[in-house]
Amino acid sequence: MIDPTPIIMNVISTFWYFIPLLIFAGIFKSPWFKGVIGEAIVNLAIRIKLDKSSYHLIKNVTLPTENGTTQIDHILVSERGIFVIETKNMKGWIFGTEKQKQWTQKIFNHTNKFQNPLHQNYKHVKTLAACLGISDSHIFSVIVFVGDSEFKTEIPQNVTNARGLIRYIKSINELIISPTEKEELIQRIESGRLKRTLKTNRDHVQHVKQIVANKESEKSCPKCGSAMVQRASKKGGNAGNEFWGCSQFPKCRAICTSIR
Repeated sequence: MIDPTPIIMNVISTFWYFIPLLIFAGIFKSPWFKGVIGEAIVNLAIRIKLDKSSYHLIKNVTLPTENGTTQIDHILVSERGIFVIETKNMKGWIFGTEKQKQWTQKIFNHTNKFQNPLHQNYKHVKTLAACLGISDSHIFSVIVFVGDSEFKTEIPQNVTNARGLIRYIKSINELIISPTEKEELIQRIESGRLKRTLKTNRDHVQHVKQIVANKESEKSCPKCGSAMVQRASKKGGNAGNEFWGCSQFPKCRAICTSIR
């Protein structure tokens, strides 16, 4: 039997310079790297377009919750309120409404469902309000899409692209936090956040994976993403037969005879 080891070693020694390129290509296409780039774009826009003396930026804040942790991309503290900013680096057409459980990303013939970022950021707002001991009316949720994406449905004012982020923040003019309170809130956030370590990030990633796994096991409407409920036919030849129907009926009439 021929030993393939010398052949393999010869190929590696000949084309070794392709290995780093493949590694870097994989990193550049990873969701993690896209997230880093997206957050960097938002950071740059905030630092260039907003007065640092009026708006204090805190990045990558991990806060403890009752059942794990939640991670906030950007917290912007000002006398006009606290802005909790969630960044999405995506391309293609984006479809979604404020109340939909899931939004849709469409790139040519490929369709991908993802969690409504407004719902995702709602948890961030509630967690931060509880940690700071303030009303969530002082906190503004903002969703920023960066990358080559285009909204194809009507979206709320607080869902925008990188250019619209600054415009939205500046549109909030009422002073609702005193200078002293602003400094106190900054200190509370800094003291209440978990340390920025690899362990903190690893634990949070594991927590998110568990959430995703739990949601995948739930029965969801294939059309709108809402919960499915079990019903029984009352009329016709199928009377008495059970089926799964969307909880948003009659607004959504999707049905399934079975759900795995």
